Amino acid sequence: MTQEIHGTVAAGFETVRDEFVAFVATERSDYEGQLCVYVHGRRVVDLWAGEDADADSLYGVFSSSKGAAHLVVALLVQEGTLELDRKVTYYWPEFASEGKGALTLRDLLAHRAGVVGTDSGFSRQELADDRQIAERLADQRPFWRPGTAFGYHALVIGALSGEVVRRATGRTLQEVYEERVRAPYGLDLFLGLPGAHEPRFRSAQAMAPAEEQRALPDGPHTLAGIAFNRHAAEPTGLGTLPNDPLVRAKGPASVGGVASARGLAAMYAAAISEVGGKAPLLKEDTAAEFAQFHSVGYDLVARAHRSYGLGFQATADTWYPVLGAGAFGHSGAAGSQGFADPRSGIAYGYTRRRFAFPGGPGAENERFVAAVHGAATALG
Repeated sequence: MTQEIHGTVAAGFETVRDEFVAFVATERSDYEGQLCVYVHGRRVVDLWAGEDADADSLYGVFSSSKGAAHLVVALLVQEGTLELDRKVTYYWPEFASEGKGALTLRDLLAHRAGVVGTDSGFSRQELADDRQIAERLADQRPFWRPGTAFGYHALVIGALSGEVVRRATGRTLQEVYEERVRAPYGLDLFLGLPGAHEPRFRSAQAMAPAEEQRALPDGPHTLAGIAFNRHAAEPTGLGTLPNDPLVRAKGPASVGGVASARGLAAMYAAAISEVGGKAPLLKEDTAAEFAQFHSVGYDLVARAHRSYGLGFQATADTWYPVLGAGAFGHSGAAGSQGFADPRSGIAYGYTRRRFAFPGGPGAENERFVAAVHGAATALG
């Protein structure tokens, strides 16, 4: 049975709808997802599909949460509360343990700290709580010499950044995000889902066991296994994280975000464009510095080519070469994607309920992004 497509596109963006319709027609009958795009602060694409789903449905967006977390860090750097080239220990003295004392905030944000996890792993309760993760990592010996290489700090980068934010401001990263970003714009992107919004949440659907085995071939004690907590006494099933009410309530900044595509796209629109009469959250220089390549090449955890800015993925190099230099954002394990492309004015959000094989941003984003970019540039 062909899925019904809901929503609207602005004139000139009909090709985006065509791509969405064509993709959904080839997917499983239980496909559920949303696509939303702003250009220069104006919403031009707002599409969704799925039985009982609508534009206001909320999904676990996994690592797309890191975009919200590091927008907070960018704002604090922009106003001078944080300084990128100060040592992490200036804010967080305990982090000096086990040879980590020389690491700068800049290198921490670029996934160069070497503390992708702990020797024994995290419990379920610890993974839900950034404060507990940070406390464990302060005492952890790095898995490589800090600053000399990089690897994806998949489940912990938000806790590391968040502890610096908490030490500098006296507020958790989640509190600053709520006050400075989410609430002022009314964003449906939560780092800590209020109980009143729980009925809107759509539980994540994992890959089939055979697909998961193929997607996660590394052993539990490899760097990838440690980074994804597969070596713990209770190994983490990545797909189950947002289905845990404790994770949703606490909103760990690496993976605990709950959002709609509208929320993801609107956040990136607010970051780079005037929205609702408000000036962009980020000045051009700030956006450029956080998007600038800081770690490029072989990622020790992903064991593949990756490019990172500061807390964000360098989106054009990592996933979508059609985008302009300086595009920044973050993808999420179930297939979600959010980014801003300042050169074209595009702010993009995509969510899906079922995990896309083999993880990371759903491959369908490539065709959606190409159509969006083509339409946006054609209209100037």
